[in-house]
Amino acid sequence: MKKPCVLVTGGGGFLGQAIVERCLLRGYEVRVIGRQPLPKSIADKVDFRQGSLANQKFVQSAVAGCDYIFHVAAKAGIWGKWEDYVESNITGTHHLITAARVLEVKAFVYTSSPSVVFTGGSFNGANEELPYGRNWLCAYAETKAAAEKIVLKAASSRLRVCALRPHLIWGPGDHHLFPRIIASARSGKLKIVGDGNNKVDVTHVDTAANVHLQALDALLAGKANGKAYFISQGTPVKLWEFVNRLLVGANIKPVTQRISLRKAYILGSIFETIWTLFKLKGEPPMTRFVAVELAKDHWFDVSAAQKDLGLKPAHNTWTALDALALTYRKSK
Repeated sequence: MKKPCVLVTGGGGFLGQAIVERCLLRGYEVRVIGRQPLPKSIADKVDFRQGSLANQKFVQSAVAGCDYIFHVAAKAGIWGKWEDYVESNITGTHHLITAARVLEVKAFVYTSSPSVVFTGGSFNGANEELPYGRNWLCAYAETKAAAEKIVLKAASSRLRVCALRPHLIWGPGDHHLFPRIIASARSGKLKIVGDGNNKVDVTHVDTAANVHLQALDALLAGKANGKAYFISQGTPVKLWEFVNRLLVGANIKPVTQRISLRKAYILGSIFETIWTLFKLKGEPPMTRFVAVELAKDHWFDVSAAQKDLGLKPAHNTWTALDALALTYRKSK
């Protein structure tokens, strides 16, 4: 019997690699789309296709022969050209869904984001009945919402689809979130925004990867089709308590300096204006979107994912955080 062939877009990234590893353990044939060559750890185990999701012919060729798709790739970040976000997040998703329909892919799991419901306000245990966002402040959030709509609209009995919205993915192998926090703390630039008591969802990379495979199983079993799910460890944490526990465990001074949300928001607006007018490279040190995200509650009800997908944390949050912080301490 032919092994199922799985396509993983962004399979060389943090979450993508974790999903690829689980697919290989299941005995699937794995094909990966990416812009950059894969790490040696997985390069010899998969069929790698280097190219852009914005290229329709390339996407159709890469999808041909695949049974399932995990669409993980996206242009992330808080700053960049609108056109780049559209190309990567909207156009690329449209090409994948179109190819999946034509080439009779059976199941499609999309890695979305809780930011698709961003409004600038707080979220305290809200569920998937939330409408899509507004007042976006960030091209990433707006284009991810548009892409999620494309995916969910494609749901049918022939192509089963669902969208997962993991919040703040972290864990071993993270080269972005925690390293940036640590670098900012070491330089003395990291400050608590707001009163420091805001709660947020976090998601260990193993939890996120596991639930992607569980979502595939659910779709194949006739569940979850056309639905979106918030994903997390299941229990929110106080953001700045979480950050400081990481820093202390890594032998770095905890963050104590504070800035009000109002001041951070104003600074973000000023920096955005300067970066736009002078076309500066890199990300501004603060944006309005980041100010809001760092100061307000962002945690969601994940009971739907627990019920439909079997979501559960792969590790205890605090135990895993302490273990990871120790690796940063040792590596200096």
